Amino acid sequence: MKSLLAGMLVLLLAWVPGAAAATQPQEGTDYVRIEAAPWAPRQGRIEVAEVFAYTCPHCAHFEPMLREWKRRQGKDVDLVPVPAAWNGPTEAWARTYYALLELGLSERAHPALFQALHETGSLPRNPTPQELGDFLKRFGVDQERLREALADPGVAAQVRRAGEWIRDIGLEGTPTLVVNGRYRVRGRDFEDSLRIADALIARERAAARAPQTSR
Repeated sequence: MKSLLAGMLVLLLAWVPGAAAATQPQEGTDYVRIEAAPWAPRQGRIEVAEVFAYTCPHCAHFEPMLREWKRRQGKDVDLVPVPAAWNGPTEAWARTYYALLELGLSERAHPALFQALHETGSLPRNPTPQELGDFLKRFGVDQERLREALADPGVAAQVRRAGEWIRDIGLEGTPTLVVNGRYRVRGRDFEDSLRIADALIARERAAARAPQTSR
């Protein structure tokens, strides 16, 4: 009996590390190592940037899952939306996002825009300035304030920067998560992407505690 128990213990100890290794994200399969800087780095924080497009139905489906995931994260994790500005229509929506950010409305208007485009149909994919202004009236923005924000040079600079950054990270599609400007996540589905992000966040925390350890 003792020899049987000992044999079982040996098998268990041999199995556990293998199981743990299997849960770790694999480079080239679960993520791509990149050499971009974080989009909006803050000292002592781990950034998870989500590259999105308002007209992307996958981004709309991912949005509520991502917000729920953020609520479960530690205070050291920043979730930062970055609009994919890679052509005319996406650049226009990126300008809208940064205009809303300047107006202090991105938190409230961000999910509402996804809903309007993909659920209620209350906004077309390419709205006129008048249509966009009429929609945003519910957030207390009049047409003139919106027009000024959309024309702001700082907003235009952010859109240009977003376009450059998504090229730096080798963006392949939306939505995409990028952890600390080091890892571009390649999940099989939304749940898998969040699982991989969790593991990479844990890796970054461990590296921060032991700066000499290779990442």
